Amino acid sequence: MDEPMRATARAATPALDVPSAVGRSRSRNRSRSRGSSPARGEARARHRVRGEFPRGDTRERIQAIALELFAEQGYEKTSLREIAERLGVTKAALYYHFKSKEDIVRSFTEDYRAELDTVIAWGASQPPSPESRAEILARYADIVSRRLEVIRFMEQNQATLHSLLSDLGRRKKLFREHFKALCDLVTPPGAALPERIRAAMAVVSIGMSSLLFQHEAASPEELYDAVLKVACDLAGIPAGDPAASGSSSGESLAGASG
Repeated sequence: MDEPMRATARAATPALDVPSAVGRSRSRNRSRSRGSSPARGEARARHRVRGEFPRGDTRERIQAIALELFAEQGYEKTSLREIAERLGVTKAALYYHFKSKEDIVRSFTEDYRAELDTVIAWGASQPPSPESRAEILARYADIVSRRLEVIRFMEQNQATLHSLLSDLGRRKKLFREHFKALCDLVTPPGAALPERIRAAMAVVSIGMSSLLFQHEAASPEELYDAVLKVACDLAGIPAGDPAASGSSSGESLAGASG
């Protein structure tokens, strides 16, 4: 993205006060370490006896369970009834939120797209620097880490998506535009062709490496760290940059980005 385009994008897009990906990753680790209390588990069980969803745990849980079943037995062979049974609720309770499994697919596809939009808008609002480029990669890697099963579903169900989404042509073009925008934001201003290729490879490597090595990493955090380091290396971001090494706090990155 050349400097006039960056300036225009920054003027048109207000800076978004979003915590850095490094900070979000650490918060996620702390949440996982806390676990669930017995009382919370009992409340969840009581809700399921009545065929209801626990409050605040609806949309994301439906999406996660649907993706789990799609991966286990295939999209075509999975019914809305089976999704409801795996959730431990009635089909009527599930139907209140999603009328069909097609609606579930549309919902997690749109959620993924919206998160990409947010990262791109944030990146366009920042002055170009090694730190902002590293943070764009970190935020994108965070999305991929959390949405990996969505990405895998989209990659493995191309034929299904063709028939499912009437506006697939527009949607495919939209994701290509997301990819190009991320590449432009990670490319230094005035970069020569080899640098632009390295920036594109950095963006590609995040999704591809996460899919290929998901089951070889000891934890999602280890995979995230390894994928991000390689992406920063490919983009030519010095290893000593705080955002690239992960040694800075989320607060310092957020302060630099605001």
